Amino acid sequence: MAARRALIHYTDTTLRDAHQSLLATRMRTWDMLKVARAYAQQHPQTFSLEVWGGATFDVALRFLHEDPWERLAKLREAIPNILLQMLIRGANGVGYKAYPDNLTERFVQQAAETGVDIFRIFDSLNWMKGMEACIGFVRNKTDRLAEACICYTGDILDPSRTKYTLDYYLKLAKQLEDAGAHILCIKDMAGLLKPYAATELIQGLRDTVKLPIHLHTHDTSSLQAATYAKAVEAGVNVIDVALGSLSGLTSQPNFNSVVEMLRHTPRHREFNQPSLNEFSNYWEAVREMYYPFESGLKAGTSEVFQHEIPGGQYSNLRPQAASLGLLDKFEEVKQRFADVNDMFGDIVKVTPSSKVVGDMALFMVSNGLTPQDVMEKGETLNFPESVRELFRGDIGQPEGGWPQELQKLILKNEAPFTDRPNEHLAPIDFDQQWPVFQEKFPGAKFTDMLSSLLYPKVFEEYWAHRLKYGNVSKVPTSVFFYGLKPGEETIIEIARGKSVIVRLESVGTLNEDGCRTIFFTLNGQTRNLQVRDQSVAVTKVSNAKADKANPRQVGAPLQGMLSKVLVKPGQSAAKNTPLFVIEAMKMETTITAPHDVVVDSIALAEGSRVQADDLVLTLS
Repeated sequence: MAARRALIHYTDTTLRDAHQSLLATRMRTWDMLKVARAYAQQHPQTFSLEVWGGATFDVALRFLHEDPWERLAKLREAIPNILLQMLIRGANGVGYKAYPDNLTERFVQQAAETGVDIFRIFDSLNWMKGMEACIGFVRNKTDRLAEACICYTGDILDPSRTKYTLDYYLKLAKQLEDAGAHILCIKDMAGLLKPYAATELIQGLRDTVKLPIHLHTHDTSSLQAATYAKAVEAGVNVIDVALGSLSGLTSQPNFNSVVEMLRHTPRHREFNQPSLNEFSNYWEAVREMYYPFESGLKAGTSEVFQHEIPGGQYSNLRPQAASLGLLDKFEEVKQRFADVNDMFGDIVKVTPSSKVVGDMALFMVSNGLTPQDVMEKGETLNFPESVRELFRGDIGQPEGGWPQELQKLILKNEAPFTDRPNEHLAPIDFDQQWPVFQEKFPGAKFTDMLSSLLYPKVFEEYWAHRLKYGNVSKVPTSVFFYGLKPGEETIIEIARGKSVIVRLESVGTLNEDGCRTIFFTLNGQTRNLQVRDQSVAVTKVSNAKADKANPRQVGAPLQGMLSKVLVKPGQSAAKNTPLFVIEAMKMETTITAPHDVVVDSIALAEGSRVQADDLVLTLS
């Protein structure tokens, strides 16, 4: 009963999950630091700020050319008085696969040293074995808080849904308490927890565990403020919210409005409402610069109760579909997402498991496949690599196991794991790798090596960009995304107290090489340089198409980049031997030999852009 009388606590997700869910994770550190210190000073009663982890780690490197560790350190400096929390995917760290345990352990230690106070730990399949080690690392290797999650899916009030029942969640919560969790989080990633179900779940948890309960949800359906009202009545301790202009839809419920909802009630916690509104106004103006990354939703939708797409994935699924030329089929993608979930046995869907469901949905739409087609043609299909890894057990085991017939079709002759995949990975020898890494990347920090171990290819591309262009995180967002127009200028603070004024004067005419001379001033001094005009049309090169009726010709199953060619002309390859890899927006598809073959010729080089059905290999 004490929890029902205590004042409610709030976690503000504006700096992490809110922009991940609405703006495809593209928010830059530059915009965050503009208001971080002022927010901390004016709202110290905030329980925590979610600022790091999840997709923000790789997106910072991959698309924003920023160091995620620098972001965390700078936010810690600006916000010394409020708990900072991150989202970590248990055995999957901040990646999409299993990593050696000692890499996750070192990552947790470094994150704690850099500024994380609360580690929100989850497993994308609610697999206890995927969370136990990470909970132990936080408890035994740091003095920080381990907040372990039960990921909510289904509907505990629906008697026809017998897999994820109230008893299932209560049993999992007790296991997490026994594993050493300091706080229990209900992670409702798709916003499926309805108001009256929240009452039943939280009351049940209150009777089962002695831990503080933290509730996280997404407002995709627009119902979740009501869910919070019932949760507060039932005794939840902390709820996740986002500042008004970055709330709602696939983000969290509105911080400003939820505070008002609870005003004049026993659990109301006072906040300076005019101040909250001012910060909301700031983010409203900033959001205008990120409009190309919007999720596309204009209003709440009850469709989420059918397709169950997590809020944090929705805004990323659209650009993935666009990159594959499927944006006009996005409604079909959503339907296939639901179909895939059924095919996979109704699994918990949160990164990385939700990403795999999305990869499979995109694969099916790209190839015009129905669930029946998959079951009938599975022997001949080259499934996305992430799907093979999922059914092999690379990221854990789902409740009730995988559908065996589908698992056999996907894995072909490969045996799946039955235990923790991390146990099959050799530990990282940091003492040996560190000097090798320093030699390859002169001037790199130890945190850079951790980033590289988690995302080798992404880090190399980030490092090359940083060597060429410097630290672009210091460039104002409008300039970073849209550049300057002739006559416009901007101020870039390159170091504390040291700024440069850049003014674009004019852009020269196009020369025969497709370049233009750019005239600009740097602190009043005239400069010029030549740049390639990327907007100039170039002659389109069309690759030969594979003849689908000719089994000797192997084509690309979808558009993307030919990232790896794994065979050579004249090489023999047994059935299911990997031949080449196609990459598209974080999704890799490995194409394997349909039977015992000999490679006759290779039509395209690694790094080539390909369209669906472009000829890649000829077999003999």
